[in-house]
Amino acid sequence: MDNLLSLLKNNPYPGRGIVAGMSPDGLVRIAYFIMGRSMNSRNRIFVMTDENTMETRAYDPSRMVDPSLIIYAPFRRLDENTYIVTNGDQTDTIRDYLLAGKTFRDALMTRTFEPDGPNYTPRISALVSLEGKKPSFELSVLKSFNGNPDVAVRNFYSYDNLPDGAGLFVHTYVTDGDPIPSFEGEPERVVMEEGSLTEWTQKIWDNLHHDNKVSLLGLEIRPADKTWSSHIINRYA
Repeated sequence: MDNLLSLLKNNPYPGRGIVAGMSPDGLVRIAYFIMGRSMNSRNRIFVMTDENTMETRAYDPSRMVDPSLIIYAPFRRLDENTYIVTNGDQTDTIRDYLLAGKTFRDALMTRTFEPDGPNYTPRISALVSLEGKKPSFELSVLKSFNGNPDVAVRNFYSYDNLPDGAGLFVHTYVTDGDPIPSFEGEPERVVMEEGSLTEWTQKIWDNLHHDNKVSLLGLEIRPADKTWSSHIINRYA
């Protein structure tokens, strides 16, 4: 498995990223971060709006130019067993389909990449379920075919019985560029660092590119009793 912190430190622009897996002591850990190159992208903060939802908001509303692809709910806790994390408004699509008795895949088959050519930013999503004997993880990457906006590629990955200390990492971009190259391949397999939730989240934050990092959410879920906690770091506090 790769070292997550090294992957982040050596990449100036992975864009938006989701890390999900098992901590060394058997807890579920999830992280979601956003980065930005423009003032509009950087002008954001993460805010927990209630006990089950986190939203992106403008740090300075007077400087917000176009909220369509940057203001959304990246995190929703559907119930004590179901956690959704994404990089866009597909969070709500997944929630609505699950409430209707349908699946993660059903929901995302109705969606595609973001309409922000020439980048056509991938939509990345994760669903964590505690319903089984061990937590299960579903991840998805929706992207264009070699930058062709007429062809959508939908990749789905499902993981059962991840060992303690193992994690999965998907992000929107390979690295910086013009246009920015979309994520390639299956989710990267990474080592989940030891430490408390606060310490783990801080390590991730410290290894994101200083100029481009914007906000970071860390989640920790205890499968034994279904309790959970969160930790947010914003560039603009």
